[in-house]
Amino acid sequence: MKNNPAAVIPEEIILPDLSKETLCIMDNAQDLIAFHEPESGKYLKLSKSFYKTTGYTSEELIGANPYDFFHKDDIEEIASSHEKVLNGQSHSITYRYIIKNGTYLWFETKTDFTGNYLITATRDVSEKIYLQEENTRLAEVVKMILNRSEDLIGIHTFDNNIIDEASKLPKFPMWKMSESTKTLYGYKGDTLASALLANNIHLVGRSFKYHRPRGIMACGSEEPNAIVQVGSDASMTEPNTRVTEIELYEGLEATSQNCWPSVNFDIGAINNFFSPLIPAAFYYKTFMWPANFWKLYEYFIRKSAGLGKSPTEPDKDIYDHRYLHCDVLVVGGGISGIIAAKTAAKNNFNTLLIDDKNILGGTTLFQENECFKINNSYSNEWLKKEIETLKSLKNLTIKTRTSLAAYHSYNYLLARENLTDHLDLNEKKNKIRQRLWKIRAKKVIIATGAMERPLIFNNNDRPGIILSSSIKKYIDYYGVKCGQKISLFTNNDSAYETAISLNNSGVNVNSVIDIRDKTNSIIVKQAEELGIKIHWKSSIVNTNGYKKINSIEIMKLTDDGAAVVGEKIKEQCDCLGISGGWTPRVHLFTQSGGKLKFRDEDNVFLPDKSELDQISIGSCNGDFELDDVIKNSVTLTNKFLNVDNNDYENLEIISSKETTKKNIWLLPSDKLLSKAKQFLDFQNDSTANDIKLALREGFKSIEHVKRYTTTGMATDQGKLSNMHALGIIAETAGVKMGELGTTTFRPPYTPLTFGAIVGRNVGEFFDITRKTPIHDWHVENKAEFENVGQWKRAWYYPKKNESMHDAVQRESKAARDSAGMLDASTLGKIDIQGTDASEFLNRVYTNAWSKLEIGKCRYGLMLNEDGMVYDDGVTTRLGENHYIMTTTTGGAANVLSKLEDYLQTEWPELDVYLTSVTDQFATISICGPNSKKILTKVIPDLDLSDKEFPHMSFKNASINNIKCRVMRISFTGEHSYEINIQSSFGKSVWEKCFEAGKEFNITPYGTETMHLLRAEKGFIITGQDTDGTMTPVDLQMDWIISKKKYDFIGKRSLYRSDTIRDDRKQLVGLITEDPKEVLEEGAQIVSEINKKPVEMLGHVTSSYFSPNLNKSIALAVVKNGKNLKGHKMFVPMKNKTINVTITDSVFLDKDNKRLNA
Repeated sequence: MKNNPAAVIPEEIILPDLSKETLCIMDNAQDLIAFHEPESGKYLKLSKSFYKTTGYTSEELIGANPYDFFHKDDIEEIASSHEKVLNGQSHSITYRYIIKNGTYLWFETKTDFTGNYLITATRDVSEKIYLQEENTRLAEVVKMILNRSEDLIGIHTFDNNIIDEASKLPKFPMWKMSESTKTLYGYKGDTLASALLANNIHLVGRSFKYHRPRGIMACGSEEPNAIVQVGSDASMTEPNTRVTEIELYEGLEATSQNCWPSVNFDIGAINNFFSPLIPAAFYYKTFMWPANFWKLYEYFIRKSAGLGKSPTEPDKDIYDHRYLHCDVLVVGGGISGIIAAKTAAKNNFNTLLIDDKNILGGTTLFQENECFKINNSYSNEWLKKEIETLKSLKNLTIKTRTSLAAYHSYNYLLARENLTDHLDLNEKKNKIRQRLWKIRAKKVIIATGAMERPLIFNNNDRPGIILSSSIKKYIDYYGVKCGQKISLFTNNDSAYETAISLNNSGVNVNSVIDIRDKTNSIIVKQAEELGIKIHWKSSIVNTNGYKKINSIEIMKLTDDGAAVVGEKIKEQCDCLGISGGWTPRVHLFTQSGGKLKFRDEDNVFLPDKSELDQISIGSCNGDFELDDVIKNSVTLTNKFLNVDNNDYENLEIISSKETTKKNIWLLPSDKLLSKAKQFLDFQNDSTANDIKLALREGFKSIEHVKRYTTTGMATDQGKLSNMHALGIIAETAGVKMGELGTTTFRPPYTPLTFGAIVGRNVGEFFDITRKTPIHDWHVENKAEFENVGQWKRAWYYPKKNESMHDAVQRESKAARDSAGMLDASTLGKIDIQGTDASEFLNRVYTNAWSKLEIGKCRYGLMLNEDGMVYDDGVTTRLGENHYIMTTTTGGAANVLSKLEDYLQTEWPELDVYLTSVTDQFATISICGPNSKKILTKVIPDLDLSDKEFPHMSFKNASINNIKCRVMRISFTGEHSYEINIQSSFGKSVWEKCFEAGKEFNITPYGTETMHLLRAEKGFIITGQDTDGTMTPVDLQMDWIISKKKYDFIGKRSLYRSDTIRDDRKQLVGLITEDPKEVLEEGAQIVSEINKKPVEMLGHVTSSYFSPNLNKSIALAVVKNGKNLKGHKMFVPMKNKTINVTITDSVFLDKDNKRLNA
């Protein structure tokens, strides 16, 4: 009996010391919980999950020895672990466990010993182990092929896949490749896409996640797949460029992206086999465990992340910016845009017409069919004549190869014009590559047309599957056949135009698969008369082929379109054209703030309401048939421009009318939905299953679903994927599409290069360098400079190889002992005029200004609305309604902008005008005990007595008949004067002052000495002693807050509970125990060094060695600092701790006697 314990032990052994709670946890635990007899390890009680995972019954496990189920190679390690646990060590181990079906799983088990039982908690980690093994195998494969060169995609031998008309065009080398490729040829006027297709090259790249083969799918900016790297120059290579937008030129180089080692043999394609394991959002769920594996993950993630390669050296190309103003901007050069531009220009509107293609005309330019005629001419012939008439209109400017990137408020638009991208390499040199147009238009007419939608069915992503309208353009415009045996799949009439064009060009059209029951439109009848086979009420359930499509599988649809029935038809083809209807290009309209409406008839979002002076016409406004496009464009344009244009009144238009509409967002398959691959976003590998998964996981907002699944992100930007995603979400969630809304259309509509964005503002021109009128004198006198904002300011003036410390010590002693002079021209100067100027200053400063006398100066603090100090400076009253405000050097532009914002938006009733005059005046500051004597020599007629010219006042004066303003103000605490004079005289007046001061050993000093001198007096520098969290009270400047004023910016915030706390950080002074020890700015201040964690009480904001006090001084902000004066503190540094004492922030001349010395 001992040899078969399971035969006598009951199904569940009762363990009396287990609580109900423990038993409940066991019953519901996902982990595999087991209680064991300590010595033998026999199973006593198991959780339900244990039986479920292993497949065994309780009769087979209870009382059994676990060692009977362990893999023999793991038993020794498990026994060792068992012994450690019995000795009191909790232990974890990973091992193999044989389950019921004879295979084994990898288990990770943690074991604890309670004294009565061994308790094990086990997890099945088989999937993790297998992935690790797969990673190891993949790494070995990668190592084997590391030495293989990276292949480039390209056009190989020129063949006959070009129709006869194109053969008249000149051939030239299209690009040169590396040794592993050939020199290839194409036709001038081709795009890289049309040239590749002409040579039967469909495989261009790989998809982002699964690395599935991807080919050319469109012919314009909506292309999601065919993205390449252009150029090999490290400074000029450009990633993520659509082959449909690259015009051929001699010397073009192009490389496939997101594939290694080549597009034909891509190691990343192994991801496709693991696609069931990496659905939507798997990144967010997978790479968080185990934490120590991140270094392994990171290498491969970073290797696979992104598409192309950024340039590694500065761009050599030239870019430009231009401004343009017009009465009417027309965006789009198709038939509706041409009608609008002609109407506007002929009615004396200054008109600009832009289009992203190299020629005007849109899709109508190659529409040559009996079903579409205007005045008895083919629609394309009529349109060509209209384009010719545009050339004679004087009020019209036409810009082709110009893509509108962004539409902002008040009809401000950005457009990128390609000037040389289409030129041969030797023609591009030293020419502007791209120009960014900054356009301000009174009226905007959007005529951007519509994009053809794909259809969503199983394996709809193979190379060779192309939008039907694009196949038509390639054959009719470029003379390129996309295949020899072409099938078409549609839910509308557009594909029949393509079928007829292909047939007329001698291309074999296998059939048209139409999901509709039947239609009797003129264009369909024409196709039937040509003998083109049509599969009505049918759908494609699968496509075959890997690097290119080679066949399709067709089945009949049920009446409701929800399933397929009947016999499966297999049709051989090397190209499949798809057409799922049309989506108006409403991107620019919504960028401008326009609201959309939904039209249920054909499931499109259309422009509705806009606050701007704009309209949308043509296909982007939902008109898809020729007669509707023309008639409605004419009507809307005339009304919008308030004109009566008769040019298009009596047109005779023949246009095939679509009589039947049918739409199925997700076409059924003969496979289970979970087994089908129905792609929405072809670049990101987002499928219909991913959308449904996101909804099951609780995501309702379209924006959340977009981010969770990456649908419509990256290169697609929602152009082709958006509508189908919305449709599937609406159907699955049971809501109307009009209620669901769309994702946000953000600029740019098409990619903008960084070069176009920055223009010529690169390198030394990235930011302007501003110099004072006295700059040359500073250079001649060997000054060292520092950058303050955009200004070059004299930092210090070294003599005889002095260090900065020595120069600053000398300069500061001279300023205190005799005289110093500073170039203060960089301080912001804002001229304020108007009858409400005093009231305005009352509102922006904390102190009162109404009673400031003419000729007097006053220091002021400016706060943000949160009560924190924003800027400071001295403002002088020049006249009854005239002030001059000074600001900090770095804050001048921001202060002016902020003040203008308040005047224009908050206080438009105030009669106040602001003008920046910083560049108009040079400012020379003379300070020190001998400053009065020096100024007397410079301006002898000026009475400088304390009675006539007291501190904080100003006088108008003249120096050699040149008018100037002299202010008696001080930032050093010394008797000081500032001379403000016209900039052009700044250098000569500086030299005159310097000459006058020589007998007093006048010394020029720079910003570093200025900082030291003001710190000795405890004067703050905003931005250094403040950080956006300091109130005037924190700075111990309570005196500057008016108690009488009703209000000022930030006043209410000063009385919040947070800002009146006593323990806020407050400005104080610091002196070190060792007077020679100079603290580091930014060093932390603590009261205890042994306490852990160490509590930081504050930090040092300014620190110097003062030669005038012969000791180091510092300003700091410390919690409750004003109540801690005299207290000892510590400043812990890396190798030592410095003892400091908190003091008053004024170190020198606390009674201000030197101001009147």
